[in-house]
Amino acid sequence: MPENPVRYHEGGFPPKKIEWEKLIPFIGPANAALARYDGMLAAIPNAALLLSPLMTREAVLSSRIEGTQASITEVMEFEAGIRPEVHDKNLVADIHEVLNYRKAMARAVELLKELPLCQRVIKEAHSILMEGVRGQGKAPGLFRKIPNWIGPPGTPMERATYIPISSDKLPSAMHRWENFIHAEAPDKLVQLAMLHAEFEALHPFLDGNGRLGRMFVPLFLFSSELLRSPMFYISAYLEARRNMYYELLLAVSRDNEWTEWCVFFLQAMKSQAEENLQKTSAILELYEIEKANFIEWTHSQHAIRALDFIFIHPIFSAKSFTNDLSIPKSTSIRILKTLRDHKIFSILREAKGQQAAVYAYRELINISEGKDVF
Repeated sequence: MPENPVRYHEGGFPPKKIEWEKLIPFIGPANAALARYDGMLAAIPNAALLLSPLMTREAVLSSRIEGTQASITEVMEFEAGIRPEVHDKNLVADIHEVLNYRKAMARAVELLKELPLCQRVIKEAHSILMEGVRGQGKAPGLFRKIPNWIGPPGTPMERATYIPISSDKLPSAMHRWENFIHAEAPDKLVQLAMLHAEFEALHPFLDGNGRLGRMFVPLFLFSSELLRSPMFYISAYLEARRNMYYELLLAVSRDNEWTEWCVFFLQAMKSQAEENLQKTSAILELYEIEKANFIEWTHSQHAIRALDFIFIHPIFSAKSFTNDLSIPKSTSIRILKTLRDHKIFSILREAKGQQAAVYAYRELINISEGKDVF
């Protein structure tokens, strides 16, 4: 615990000096990896559907950086109707935070159809992020009017790790940040690195700043037309290097180390673009294989609709499958039995009394997680 907290870098944004010669070796590879990933997105006609599990994973990992413990499987099980055997209030609260992350991201993307990326988009996303969860009493959708600081729970300001900008200076700082979103820059990814670090340094809300700052990454990539879809998942890299991530952000304000932060961010972008490409490619390949299988196995005109449902909900209840497909119930029951007979699901819960059976589409979940969960 430092005796003197690090304080916000007054007058230090945008940074007056960046050592571009140190960044050049990282700029090209990061942009090239991102372009390859964008090319894969172009090959997917229904990316929002196919990559839904990756969005859930991003929400899980971004929230985990802030201390939540819910896993992607627990979130999907919860949505399918499976509750913890011992009602764990903390786990349920964690899951609701993850679900809010997805809702907030979806709302921000919807707003970008009519608005540029701006403070209004960020505020509205924040209000949804905080809805009905821990932090809901901390002025959802509003920039803070009081001081805040970062440190272990209960830490007084004088013993904090970091103290953001004062609330009276926050409005002008956020306008400066917003203007920089739309400024001309030598490289968009370096610009994004600076914007992310500055947002975290300003800490404009009383809660949810970390998650919102990471949500900003795909929103910027999409609004800047670096990606054709706002589907970029950076949190796995940051969560695996959480201490370094926080230390480099702190060093921006403490030591004016913008260049070192930008190097780290570019490495994160390259690594995650490559991982996103690999997973997206594997998901698309799986979808094409299963499309042929579903048609052959079910002999139904509704085979693709059933396949799409399972890709959006890799863990699902038999009840939701038969009720939500908008096809004759007898047909959906027959399709589900056929798929179960072909053993593509793991059975998480057999039907019992009023409880519907719950299934997990293991191959898609394993690809999304990057390991064998089932």
